[in-house]
Amino acid sequence: MAETYPSEPLSVRRTGFRLNPAGLALFALLLAASLPVFWIGFVSLIEAWATPEYSHGPLIPLISLYLFLRELRHRGLPQTPPTDRWPGVLVTAFALLVAILGNIVNIPDIVTYAFIIWTAGVVLTIFGWRRGIRHQLPVFHLVFMLPLPQFLYWEMTIFLQGVSSVLGVFFVDLAGIPVFLEGNIIDLGVYKLQVAEACSGLRYLFPILSFSYLFAILYRGPFWHKALLLLSAAPITVFMNAFRIGVIGILVNYYGIEHAEGFLHLFEGWVIFLACVGLLMVMAVVLQRMTRDPKPLSDAIDFDTEGLAPILARVTAIRPSAALAAAAGLTLLVGLGWSALKAPPAPAPDRASFATFPRALDGWSGWTGELDPEVAAVLAADDYIAASFTAPSEAAEVGFFSAFYLSQTEGSGIHSPEVCLPNGGWEVFSLDPHAVDFPNTVYGTFEVNRAVIQKGLERQLVYYWFEQRGKRFTNDFAAKLSVVEDGFRIGRTDGALVRFTTPIVGNETEAAADARLQRMMAAVLPELPGYVPE
Repeated sequence: MAETYPSEPLSVRRTGFRLNPAGLALFALLLAASLPVFWIGFVSLIEAWATPEYSHGPLIPLISLYLFLRELRHRGLPQTPPTDRWPGVLVTAFALLVAILGNIVNIPDIVTYAFIIWTAGVVLTIFGWRRGIRHQLPVFHLVFMLPLPQFLYWEMTIFLQGVSSVLGVFFVDLAGIPVFLEGNIIDLGVYKLQVAEACSGLRYLFPILSFSYLFAILYRGPFWHKALLLLSAAPITVFMNAFRIGVIGILVNYYGIEHAEGFLHLFEGWVIFLACVGLLMVMAVVLQRMTRDPKPLSDAIDFDTEGLAPILARVTAIRPSAALAAAAGLTLLVGLGWSALKAPPAPAPDRASFATFPRALDGWSGWTGELDPEVAAVLAADDYIAASFTAPSEAAEVGFFSAFYLSQTEGSGIHSPEVCLPNGGWEVFSLDPHAVDFPNTVYGTFEVNRAVIQKGLERQLVYYWFEQRGKRFTNDFAAKLSVVEDGFRIGRTDGALVRFTTPIVGNETEAAADARLQRMMAAVLPELPGYVPE
């Protein structure tokens, strides 16, 4: 702490630093100037925090602030101003560049990640590189308040649903209860339990990962202890969530379906969450027992809040510097520039509603239906069609489904059939890219995802792809990159999922089902650009 003298003001003698109005004003300007740049990210965060998966989000900045103040408490004020502030300005400038890109393509996820980089840059600018780099762990902790990019969220959901379903059935089987798994549906005979997205374990995984990160930082022990505690959080959470699903299955089998719904379902979730926390603490106790000088858990965890208020008051003593002025001026310039120059939203592409899609196509006749309201809510499409077509010469019907999204950047976007099919009890028997050729259409030769799915003895052939502004993709990630590119280049982020399905009937070969799907596609594709614009 800086040296003080009796002749100095009382505030200096108590805290060890002087109020610095110039530095405080620069810091306040820096924060205020950042609002226009990161605004859509902040709005997106608040919306995400209202969902069960990310409801822990508001606690993360407070925990990061605690970690930051805790580190400052162990380091006194520097005796001389740092001379290595300018690398922090460069980091701040890079963050602003990323944020503007996110604003241009209107993708809040990019903006929120840019905000964390910007925060790191501000810390480096104020403290200098050598000292500021030591304070990046609290900054990195802010990552846990952000929602995952949507395509990663669904990929993780698919994986965790599958793992939880398999392990859940394992626990039910251990209890001697006859059980069968179809996709993500646990069949108990009288009752069928769907391991839905909400049961994937993500709503426990995110807060547990945040807790384990905090736990590892506060833990007093070797680095490998900290790493083990951090890396154990995910498998513990997945295992305990699967155990929860197994217990629900056992209770439903003996006491009825109400044990999978309502308060008991929520209560069981909280029990599992607390059990995960308890297991991490047990691991810490075991690890301490393995050391030469074991400590009780209360001493092994450095959770001390004493003296943090005076440390927080140091913000009033931030020293002005050319680097801080540059960071504040640059942020202000970018914020004002973006507010003045941002282009209005691109006009919606001209398209017809799927409600007008023809029901008679080149010998095929069809009818449409509506999705279950809960399914439609999860799909969150701006327009969709779910139709079935038959023809006198065909051995089976062909289903045509397409979901159109006007924007894929603000929490909405295409859900891959890989998510939906297991939830309906279907198992994906095979899934591969497959080339198709329609020379008399604008589509020509392109690739689709070709899947054979099975439920019991029933099999279906599925073609699907992502139709994006005249381009077709079979990969979710490539489709998302295209959204970013076209949002920047032409201001459009609309797109659609296109899917065709047909049953493989009797002794029919897959080749025969392929031919039937492609005959139907030949009738539909000439009409599609009017509903999914190029």
